[in-house]
Amino acid sequence: MKKILLVASLILPLAACTATEKGTAIGAASGGIIGGAITNDVRGAAVGAAVGGVAGALIGRANEPGYCYYRDRYGRRYTARC
Repeated sequence: MKKILLVASLILPLAACTATEKGTAIGAASGGIIGGAITNDVRGAAVGAAVGGVAGALIGRANEPGYCYYRDRYGRRYTARC
């Protein structure tokens, strides 16, 4: 049963549509697995999933096609369509 859940958690994120969704799903799944394996606790798995999901979303959003990084006159970075 554990093997089925592990395989499902690794394959299902690939069904997401955008790069942000894929990054979030893959980051949350891998963060949960790593956090649970390191701490042997559900709380560690939850923290790992949360941190991995946020990191994956940020990485996925930066890799979406059609968006570029710009700087305003104050030096702040923002993204917009190219």
